[in-house]
Amino acid sequence: MAASVVKCTRKTKELPKTESTQSNEGNWRWWLLLGTVLLITFATRFYKVTEPDHICWDETHFGKMGSWYINRTFFFDVHPPLGKMLIGLSGYLTGYNGTFPFEKPGDKYNETRYQGMRYFCTTLGALIMPMGFDTVYDLTHSHEAALLSAAYLIFDVGLLTLNQYILLDPILLFFMMASVWGMVKISKCTAAGGSYTFRWWCWLSLTGTMLSCTISVKFVGLFVVLLVGLHTASELWLILGDLAKPVLETIKQIACRAITLIVWPIMLYTLFFYIHLQVLNRSGNGDGFYSSAFQSRLIGNSLYNASMPRHVAYGALVTIKNHKTGGGYLHSHAHLYPKESGARQQQITTYTHKDDNNLWLIKPYNKQSVPGGKLKLLRNGDLLRLEHVVTKRNLHSHNEAAPMTKKHMQVTGYGEAGVGDANDIWRVLVVGGRTNQSIHTVTSRLMFVHYLQNCALTSSGKQLPKWGFEQQEVSCNHNVRDKFAQWNVEDNQHKQLPSVSFSVYAPGFFSRFLESHAVMLQGNAGLKPKEGEVTSQPWQWPINYRGQYFSGSSYRIYLLGNPIIWWSNLVFLALFVTVFLYNAIVQQRRAGQAAINQQPIAEDQPAIGDICSCCPASSSESTQLVESSSASNGESQLEAAMSLQAAAWLFVGWLLHYLPFWAMGRVLYFHHYFPALIFNSLLTGIMFNYIIRSLPKWMQHALLGTLLSVVAYSFVLFSPLAYGMTGPHANEPNSTMHKLKWMSTWEF
Repeated sequence: MAASVVKCTRKTKELPKTESTQSNEGNWRWWLLLGTVLLITFATRFYKVTEPDHICWDETHFGKMGSWYINRTFFFDVHPPLGKMLIGLSGYLTGYNGTFPFEKPGDKYNETRYQGMRYFCTTLGALIMPMGFDTVYDLTHSHEAALLSAAYLIFDVGLLTLNQYILLDPILLFFMMASVWGMVKISKCTAAGGSYTFRWWCWLSLTGTMLSCTISVKFVGLFVVLLVGLHTASELWLILGDLAKPVLETIKQIACRAITLIVWPIMLYTLFFYIHLQVLNRSGNGDGFYSSAFQSRLIGNSLYNASMPRHVAYGALVTIKNHKTGGGYLHSHAHLYPKESGARQQQITTYTHKDDNNLWLIKPYNKQSVPGGKLKLLRNGDLLRLEHVVTKRNLHSHNEAAPMTKKHMQVTGYGEAGVGDANDIWRVLVVGGRTNQSIHTVTSRLMFVHYLQNCALTSSGKQLPKWGFEQQEVSCNHNVRDKFAQWNVEDNQHKQLPSVSFSVYAPGFFSRFLESHAVMLQGNAGLKPKEGEVTSQPWQWPINYRGQYFSGSSYRIYLLGNPIIWWSNLVFLALFVTVFLYNAIVQQRRAGQAAINQQPIAEDQPAIGDICSCCPASSSESTQLVESSSASNGESQLEAAMSLQAAAWLFVGWLLHYLPFWAMGRVLYFHHYFPALIFNSLLTGIMFNYIIRSLPKWMQHALLGTLLSVVAYSFVLFSPLAYGMTGPHANEPNSTMHKLKWMSTWEF
């Protein structure tokens, strides 16, 4: 007995030392692996980062927008401003002066200092990998799972390609990954009892900041906001169910998270837009997408500090703007409708850019020209003609179907030198106006109703084909309540009318903030593919069906995922679903068995599941062995449950970043899948470790080493896609890439 006590005492004294040794070894291994991940990541990302030295793919858009920020020139884009602001700032800080035109892909940069913007985007893209490594380690406490997840991110040539250029994607992916990283750190800190500590508040604030930044780069950042929101709600639900804590604890947790994860991100998001609107204070080519009042805040715009006649009169030269969000100017040009699109008369469209083809002359309905002498104001209910100033043809409609909206009437330009017919007559009405009320510049909302056809002039919102220069269709709708049939006079020139200042109509920040969102959302929904663009469908993305060219010149860059990584990702995704459903069924069956076991048991029956009944009660060493085995098995089961739970949240992240694209009506591209790909790659590392966990350690390491070797070798094979290819294309037998063209749809 004494020997037994001494033995137990010695074990008790050695235990803390063993735990400390294991902890130090674990920390040492973590830092070694993290250093390896950082080294390989930066080596692969910054190799050839400044090549090719010409514009690649969407650099023509985002480089140009960075230039506009440097020059403070207003523009329209369908995405929120933060990503472009950061690109502009990185260029400005590294010596770029904002003068390069960024006209089209393939244009040489020459002496332009574009490198700083590429380095900035590449750095943010490179930081995704160490954050992914640490996230998976925190979720599983497995070095192997964390290393494999990081390797799947590092060795994907598609992610490498997307990270090396002046694009929004590396910025978006960085902020998205940082949001998930912060989410996991908050959960870890809370579970360790660190709520309300400085560290806890720092992680909460960082996560809120990253969420705000993600959605401030692209609206698809909303998906990671939903993920963090669901995870936070789940965590709060568990805290509420912990009866060891008072309900007040749950209320405090909700309040803290609401401040840092809701209120703070909204404030930051609003601040980014405030900076955006303050910086871009000069008129640019995006003015026409916004209302007349919005434009009056832009230096150089015709409405900025404008002095124009307050009233509209006959003989005035005006521009007429559609009042809907993002509406264009009533426009015409010296081109006719084609034969299959109604009468072959002059085209009438709306156009969002300002030019002389937007000018119209207001004439009396019963005279072919404007009489001189007495001034006559235009009033609500008046009949008039509108003559296109450049082509001298009148705004006209007749009983012919519109080219795109067949239920509407066609609107054309008709006549010669201002002389037309009765189908040129329109009645002008002020929306909500009084009889004989005079019409005002900018502020009066107008309708133009055709005198004979009794239809309202409207902008249908449909884009005309190439023959209409992809401008917006104008038609005449018999439904005079059409919400797109409202217009306002923007520019107003008349020699006999006194001018007044329009600065009083300039809107405040929140009005412009809301209008900016309405215009962006409408622009996003209406995105159409450009001629020659390779678009794709969501079903094609996970299988790596087709890539897209970043550079199509003699030095070719082709965006395509590493097929070994992408296809194995799908395998592990399917394995997760299978394992998760199997475990759910098993747990449900065990719950049923446990309910049966709770029924009264006869005294002569052995207790099911009683460990002590299976071992000799007199042997202390046997008892200790059973307890040790039970503890070890319990720890293994706990780690497995942790891994499966972590994989479940990453699966939710994959779903949230992939499934919504199936419901989107806008044009889609291959690069839209990469946020979902990151979640899938992290899940792969966890599931691989989960599946091999019961094998001997040497076999686990052998399998891990084999998979890492295969992934690294496949990266070497496919790296020319990212670093640049020259010579024959892969479909030619003498190409060095010929044997790597595994699918006929790959075009490199």
